[in-house]
This record gives sequence, C-alpha cells and structure tokens, in this order.
Amino acid sequence: MIEVYNKFRKDSSLKAADTEHHRKISYNISRYDLAVKAGKQQYANLELARTRAAYLKNKVIGDLEKFLVEFEVNFEKNGGKIIWAQDASDAIREILEIVKKYDSAYVVKSKSMVTEEIELNKHLDEAGVEAIETDLGEFIVQQAGEQPYHIVTPAMHKSKEDVAALFNEKFGLPAGSTPEQVTAFVRNRLREKFFHAKVGITGANFLVADTGSVCLTENEGNGLMSTAFPDVHIVVAGIEKVIPSVKNLDLFWPLLSTHGTGQKITAYNSLISGPRQEGESDGPAEMIVILLDNSRSEVLSRKNQRRALGCIRCGACLNACPVYKTIGGHAYGTTYSGPIGSVITPWMKGLNEYKHLSFASTLCGSCTEVCPVKINLHELLLYNRNDSVKQGSYTVFDAFSMFAWKKIMLNRKWMDTGSPKMKNMIFKKAFKKLWGPRRELPEVAAGNFKQLWEERREGKIRK
Repeated sequence: MIEVYNKFRKDSSLKAADTEHHRKISYNISRYDLAVKAGKQQYANLELARTRAAYLKNKVIGDLEKFLVEFEVNFEKNGGKIIWAQDASDAIREILEIVKKYDSAYVVKSKSMVTEEIELNKHLDEAGVEAIETDLGEFIVQQAGEQPYHIVTPAMHKSKEDVAALFNEKFGLPAGSTPEQVTAFVRNRLREKFFHAKVGITGANFLVADTGSVCLTENEGNGLMSTAFPDVHIVVAGIEKVIPSVKNLDLFWPLLSTHGTGQKITAYNSLISGPRQEGESDGPAEMIVILLDNSRSEVLSRKNQRRALGCIRCGACLNACPVYKTIGGHAYGTTYSGPIGSVITPWMKGLNEYKHLSFASTLCGSCTEVCPVKINLHELLLYNRNDSVKQGSYTVFDAFSMFAWKKIMLNRKWMDTGSPKMKNMIFKKAFKKLWGPRRELPEVAAGNFKQLWEERREGKIRK
C-alpha cells in the first residue's frame, strides 16, 4: 500500500512541476474543448439525450445478468462463441489457447483499454507471440515502451516533434517527419501484417443484447482490418458494455463521438454479429467474445458506486479534471486514470492499495458536469473515501489527525487559542511539508471570526 502511494506522490509531484508537460497537455485539451463545443451543436436538446442515456445505462446495471444472457443467446445463434472470464488470468489463459490453436506468431490488435487492463501484450510476449498495436496512438506508445496516457487519445502527452524523434530513433525516418509522413509509414508497415494475420483482437464499445452484436467505434479503420482478414476474431469486453437494443445506438454513437473527440459521429461504426456465414467472402471463420468480470461484480455490489459501470469510456471527465490536467495520465499508475479511474480502480485492484486515488480530487464536480451519461463522479469519490474509512484503510496518523482537527474545529476556545502570529509560525513549521513544497499556506487572519465580524459591521478594516 505504502509503495503504491509513495510512487503516486512522487510521479504526480514531478509531473505537476513539469512545465513542458503542461504545455503539451494544455494545447491538446484546448483543441479538444473547441472540437467538443462545436460537436455539441448537433443537439437540439443535449440534456435530454444525456438523461435518456443515463436511464438506459442504469436500467442495464440494475438487471445486468438478464441483458448479458440475452446477448450470449443471440450471439451464439449467429455462430459465435462466448467465454466467461472471472478475472484477468482466466481471460489470458483462454486467449493463449486460441493463439496456440491457430499457431500464430503474432496478433493484430485494435485499440482496447480492457486488454491493457489485463496486460495482454505482456503475456503474449512471454508466450513468444508478438502483439501488434494497429491504432496509431497505441502504436506510438508501444514503440515508446509506455502505457496509454489517456482512455481515448493514448499519445496525448506527445507532441508531433516527440513522435517524429521517436520514429527517427526506432525506424530511421527522417528527423522532423510530418504527421502525414509518420501516418503513411505506419499504414504501410501494418498492411502486410493485416493481410497475413491469423488472429485479430479487439475490444468492444458496446455489446447489443437484442441482436447479439459487437459494436466497434473508431476513426482509422484498424478495427475493421483486425476483424476482416484474420481467421479468428477475439473480442475482449467488460460485462458492463452491454446495451439493450440496436435501436439505442442512435443515442450512444453520437454521445460517445461528441464527448470523446468532438465529432458528430466517428468515421467507422461497425456491428459484427458473428463469424463469416455460408456464402460470405469476408470476415473471420471463428469469432469469440470473452466477457470479462475482473472485479466489476465488486463495483456492482456497491450500492452507490455501481453507477460508475455506466461509463462509456469517452474520456470527457479526464479532459475536464484539473487534477488530471496537472499530473497527467501516467502518474495514476493504473489503466484507467482521471475521475472514472479513481472511482473504479480501488474496487478493481484493492481499496487498501488504491484508496489514495479517491482522495486525489478537488471534488469540483467538473467531471460530473461533462459526463454524457450523467455519472455523479465527484459524489462517488466521496463514497469511496467513506468506505475506505469504514474498512479501516487508514493510518494511525490519519485517525489522530482527523480526531484532533475535529476537536479543535468544534471548540471555539481551542480555535481562539494563541495569537495569529503564533498560529502562522506553527502552520509553516508543522504543516509546510504536508502541504507541499510548491504551495503557499494561507495566512491566519489577525483576529478571530467574531472580532472580524464585529469590526466589519462597524466599518473597520484591520490591516
């Protein structure tokens, strides 16, 4: 617990002081903000759309088993296969068995946060299988030996100059290559891999219960390429991804694209309902969906926090969060960063180890304000904090500090004890380290509240 927390403090402190990091993130998020503002203009009543989406997601969460079984039945009718994975190790074992069955030296992967969650690339590498990321952002961070920085834009922390320098080092591209040149290089490099791939792996943006379909939403077409050419298509999806009906996509597709990238709709929206059928020339011979729990049931069991399972992974809460914009995505040390990550990670990876993420928030409510499915994220963080205390996930110092603070704050005599000068000295000596080296403690006013109030009423101004 202490190691994880200390690493978070160290990494976040370094990023908070990194002015170049701030410049890049501010630039990229400012472009996102402009795009989203324009994208929202397509709605005659955005609030109504958000309310409808929230209702549907809450409906699914309240009866998740029913909708998952419905999806399973309909998907298998279409010729697909369902595998239920309790945790990451179950999912990894099943995937490795499939890869072994097809004797595949490599797999092509479209962008998928859930495969990042189970550390699929690492396990494939250990098994001697190359994992090839085909999303441009994912490809960039893979070459850099990094984890995705953001749910939607994995390489948000890199400038075009950073990417050009990376590709010069890794592949010998000319120094100062343009984004167009980098993109063309990656496209040409991946084409041959797509044509000869035996195994393609994707995530799922939505699982449609009434048709048994997997929905993929993307802008590059790499997801389609990862499903059309390989012999087998493996889908790894969290159990929370299910929606009731294909008719709901007219609501969720625009909400996801608008809040994720500012688009009215993404370039490619695909519904894949099973493997290649008789008489069809495209698509995989076999399609398998791995439905992953991996502690999502733990989140579901929480009366209040279960609402977080309604997340559609648009990333809007990250872009709005002042903490995320200050410390960046990598400082969290988890797959899911920002407000949504701070809510779900403690339950998925252990409250005792990751409770600190729920305290790494100003509780300003910006995340809740921008969420397209109206998840009250800042309130859920408070519930996490409360549960961490109830479960005893705190130090003796934490307990004593809160006890002492409560006693002082609720006792007027204690509050008024000592001169302002003495209080300022104590605060600067005792609390400076806790407050942070780059933060200034506020000065205690020269007088107690009662005195200041009376003086203010009399028109006096204390210097």
